[in-house]
Amino acid sequence: MIPVLEAVPNFSEGRDPGVVAALREAIAGKGAEVLDVTSDPDHNRTVITYVGDPDTVERASVAVAEVAIREIDLGSHHGVHPRIGALDVLPFVPLEGLTMVDARASARRVGEGLAKLDLPVYFYGEASDPPGRSLADLRRGGFETLGERVPPGRKPDLLPPGWSRPGLHPTAGATCVGARKLLLAWNVEVVGVDADGVREIARSLRESNGGFPGVKALGLVLPEQGRVQVSMNLEDMDRTNPFTLFRAVEERVRAQGGEVAGTEVVGMIPDDLVLPSASDRLHLLAPDADRLLSGRLLRHLQTRSPGTVTS
Repeated sequence: MIPVLEAVPNFSEGRDPGVVAALREAIAGKGAEVLDVTSDPDHNRTVITYVGDPDTVERASVAVAEVAIREIDLGSHHGVHPRIGALDVLPFVPLEGLTMVDARASARRVGEGLAKLDLPVYFYGEASDPPGRSLADLRRGGFETLGERVPPGRKPDLLPPGWSRPGLHPTAGATCVGARKLLLAWNVEVVGVDADGVREIARSLRESNGGFPGVKALGLVLPEQGRVQVSMNLEDMDRTNPFTLFRAVEERVRAQGGEVAGTEVVGMIPDDLVLPSASDRLHLLAPDADRLLSGRLLRHLQTRSPGTVTS
């Protein structure tokens, strides 16, 4: 079986389909298989999921960073999601035949490649020293705070050769490169709850506030779409069951007189979320079997195994 590495970069562009297409083409052009592209205009953010052997995924990651640097200007970027970079986050996930040590090594190699593109790099998750640095700490204040001058203690881990600026790249900011386990990124859309209410719900769910283990959450208002959502990352599905977390969201929303209108999964759908009747229970938007990670991964392995003939 060939080793398979997953990358899930988040780009600060969710409104221009031409830029999103260029990002996807840069990845596919290096031989990686793009599994999913998810964009949102209010977040003004695109998440692309792709897989391949480590060398292919690393080359694709550097290639797509070049496109992001060229096409995305944070000086004119506005969205509800926190960000410090055009290529804001670049996590690597070991899937088959690889360990977290391998994913960390890929993150480190790609980080070096990004620095050569004139892009400052922070390492997070299992790629940082020591492991475990959080994205929230790195992105506090956003590009607007770090763009002109990086505060003490927030210096990037890697700087481009000869770098003398007091702040980040003037248009592309910096990239947070990490290694991590599979996570569930999902947005629960609610109705009948105002902005303060949804932010309070998110606050109560976060691990940092005594909520659920492995949960990061934001309460967001999406003005272009007229929606309100609890946007969550569940970083450890062994510690917190997705259904337990969803029920907690539902209970808190109902306590404020609102209702859950739908659940949107960002990127590929982890198998842990797909149980009998899950689509009905979660009001899951676009429950497409082709987005199940296990099935797509199996097809990827079958079409790339030595000796396989494809038409």
